[in-house]
Amino acid sequence: MTDRTAIAVDTDRLPPVLPGVTAAAVAALPPRLHKRLDATVERLAGVPVGRVDGGVSVDCGPEALVTLTPGPTGAVTDPDQARCSCLLTPRCLHRTAVLVACPVADRGAHPEPASTTAGPSTSDSAGAATGRTGRTAGAATGRNTAPTKAQRAAAEALWRAAAAVLAAGVPAAGAVPQAELLRAAHGARLAALPRAESAALRVVRGLRAHRERQTGHRLAELVEVLHDLLYVAGRLAAGDPDPALVGVLRRAYQPDGALDVYGVCREPVISATGYAGVVTHLVAADGRRLSFGDVKPGGPDRARDCARAVTEMGAVAVNHAVLSRGGLRITGTTVAPDGRLGAGKGVRATPIPGTDWSTGPLADLFARPLAEVVTAQLAADDPADPARAGTALIGCDLMVVGAVGDQVLARELGPATDAGPDRVPLDGPVIRLVPVNSHPVLAHVANLRRLASRPGLRIRVVGRLDPDRASTLHPLVVGPVPGATGTLRLPADWHGRADLGYDEIQGGHLPPRDPAAATEPVLAVGADAVAESPLWRVRRLVELAVSGGRRAVAEAARGEGAGLAGALRRAGFTTAAVVATALADESDRCGRDAFGRRTDPDPDRYAWAWLAATAHLAAAERELIRSSWTVPSAG
Repeated sequence: MTDRTAIAVDTDRLPPVLPGVTAAAVAALPPRLHKRLDATVERLAGVPVGRVDGGVSVDCGPEALVTLTPGPTGAVTDPDQARCSCLLTPRCLHRTAVLVACPVADRGAHPEPASTTAGPSTSDSAGAATGRTGRTAGAATGRNTAPTKAQRAAAEALWRAAAAVLAAGVPAAGAVPQAELLRAAHGARLAALPRAESAALRVVRGLRAHRERQTGHRLAELVEVLHDLLYVAGRLAAGDPDPALVGVLRRAYQPDGALDVYGVCREPVISATGYAGVVTHLVAADGRRLSFGDVKPGGPDRARDCARAVTEMGAVAVNHAVLSRGGLRITGTTVAPDGRLGAGKGVRATPIPGTDWSTGPLADLFARPLAEVVTAQLAADDPADPARAGTALIGCDLMVVGAVGDQVLARELGPATDAGPDRVPLDGPVIRLVPVNSHPVLAHVANLRRLASRPGLRIRVVGRLDPDRASTLHPLVVGPVPGATGTLRLPADWHGRADLGYDEIQGGHLPPRDPAAATEPVLAVGADAVAESPLWRVRRLVELAVSGGRRAVAEAARGEGAGLAGALRRAGFTTAAVVATALADESDRCGRDAFGRRTDPDPDRYAWAWLAATAHLAAAERELIRSSWTVPSAG
């Protein structure tokens, strides 16, 4: 029976729903109710959620109780699992609004019933057949196979839906345009286009987050994923045979036999989507970068408490604090393509001594100059997951020179010489060390402030590149520089490293203050090459196109006039001026019907103009960031 006790309303309490179910519900809704759908979804924020046997219920008014009974996977995968007590069900506004308010299910975690997931016909699936590795045939063999007729049709549907969302902008991209995207995403799944399907679902989630003003959501992320969707859908619809456009159907774990791994550090995880925990980064004996995580639904306290938590890896209990400073010999393990270790029942592991950062496979983290490593990372893309570019761990030796706010300023140390134990910093850029996470339950900010209090301090850092900011690193762990005198003095049980999210660096861990270093002025920080360039004008235009729609771009361009292209050309960004002008002109173009009346123009040309401007902007910004690691700072 229904639990009528008051429950704080939270859409996270609603089960996820597969895209096809939501899209079918919106399509079945009478057109006269479409305009009321968004308002009804917003009103659900004030409606209590109850519990029923096997699911949840939402009271939508007199004689209108919507009941959701998810399947074994925890998601609503069939239309019959969503029912309303009103007389108009299933074509009622109540049921449709509740389904729209539910989170979008990930098909990897919540597969559809077999009856609804039949792939394309044999004749149409030659280029989309999959093997046990989970990659499409073209991607697995490296051959360029032209998209099939079904795949091109699915890509065209995705393009139309995405172009309509772009022209309308976030304020007008309500439940109906989102449902069109979900329908097109479902079609992409049936046509075996996983990259396009994933991008479409991320666009829907981004639209909802932006419209609901969710904490932690960034407009730049929505711009990036909408660009990826239009790029992939447009090229596939045109028949581009590049297998990277198809993507990966499933990132399956694969057996890896016996494996020796050595801990690098722990990284706390606090997600805006309600997940938290810890990930321990590892390096295998053969040099591969691996990870083992314990991330589950929870808040910041869970990320803090997982610092010394024990996680099951098969038949082995793994302590993340011990693993991050030691090693394991693992048998029967499985490894995902992104380096995550599996925790199946057949996994066995025995502890082995950890290795120092100066020897063994961990020494490879510090084997190359920083600029060379950054350039290689920015040039490398994962075709199946473009967002992963520039996220691999980076090691370097730095000297602290000061601080600005919560950022530590440092310079890269040069190679060892016979002049003395303390290596001299290179005449390179000033590097910003920015906290990975500034949440007060974690120690990142306090530790960086402690390091910044010792100008001249030599530290060995392992962190991650910030691909959106000039010469910026997110440090995860620090340690002493081998052979240096003015370096960290960490406790023996820390094994020469301090996890910045968990270990608290104290004054006794720092060397005595160097009077000479303390009296030297802090080196001036060079201007951020991205923030200070005129490219911000293009960035503002492409983001305004998403947040405000086509008309907002036209009004902004008319207000700025020739100043948009002029400032870009004077700074040497001639191509940026061309694509920005083309976007502004296309946004203001109007169509005419047979009687000469103004009509909304076809969104295709506008979408291509926006896509060209966004692609050039991303490439130009990445090149500016790459150059910021090689050009010495003006200070």
